[in-house]
Amino acid sequence: MALLQEWRDYAYRFDDNTKEGQQFWLNYFQVEQGIYKKLLANPSEVVTGTVEELAKKYETTISLMVGFLDGINDSLKTPNPIETMDKDTSVSLDIDLEKLYYNMVGARAEWLYTLEEWETLITPERRKELYKESKLSTTVVKPAKVGRNEPCPCGSGKKYKQCCGKDN
Repeated sequence: MALLQEWRDYAYRFDDNTKEGQQFWLNYFQVEQGIYKKLLANPSEVVTGTVEELAKKYETTISLMVGFLDGINDSLKTPNPIETMDKDTSVSLDIDLEKLYYNMVGARAEWLYTLEEWETLITPERRKELYKESKLSTTVVKPAKVGRNEPCPCGSGKKYKQCCGKDN
């Protein structure tokens, strides 16, 4: 079984409404925050290595490193093969900073997108724009309801009640 599937099977069995689940996720979020602080302190450095090497470098378990890699993968310039990776798979953490910030906001990871390291990486104005873009991307906008006597939106030129709004 690939490491990613093992991580997901293990991690998502923890219910965050239980004490055990809350402790597990609190620990994971602290590890995650620590790794991000180190990565964002030197964003021009592209960190590479095997999954096992990165786990040692960031002083965590292979399992928690896999969870981190799963979370960051969509924010990398070139995604890693996380679906098939094992402990010896070489991975690269070449981060797209704006994409990472945007994704952190989208994941509601306030403990990450409020890190002080962001202050020197992305201007406050740009962070505000990215925040707004991310929040708006999840907003559902319902189209206006078509009135019976309005032109049909299909473009036929007929009234809605005589076209697509006709009862069958």
